[in-house]
Amino acid sequence: MTKSVSAVGFDLEKKQSELIESKMKRIEYADDLIVDLTMRVKHDKAYSFDATVNFRWGAQGHVTSDDFDFAAGLNKLMDILDTKIKKEKDKIQEHNK
Repeated sequence: MTKSVSAVGFDLEKKQSELIESKMKRIEYADDLIVDLTMRVKHDKAYSFDATVNFRWGAQGHVTSDDFDFAAGLNKLMDILDTKIKKEKDKIQEHNK
């Protein structure tokens, strides 16, 4: 899986980058299912997280979350992303039976 993280309107601090890396470990079980993951983080008044996942079989998932706290927003995004990946994985496994 190719991961791409970009910050829009601000620079990611080292601590924030490390937090993103550690949270990404949560979806490592899906490495063989995902071609690439693109995450954009915007900061205006709150942090806005935006992630797009491209699956091996051509499907695409898009999830977003917002929060005033960076870590809380990232956690919300990873929760939604994790659920999205599991649903997509279940759907493809069901289809292959």
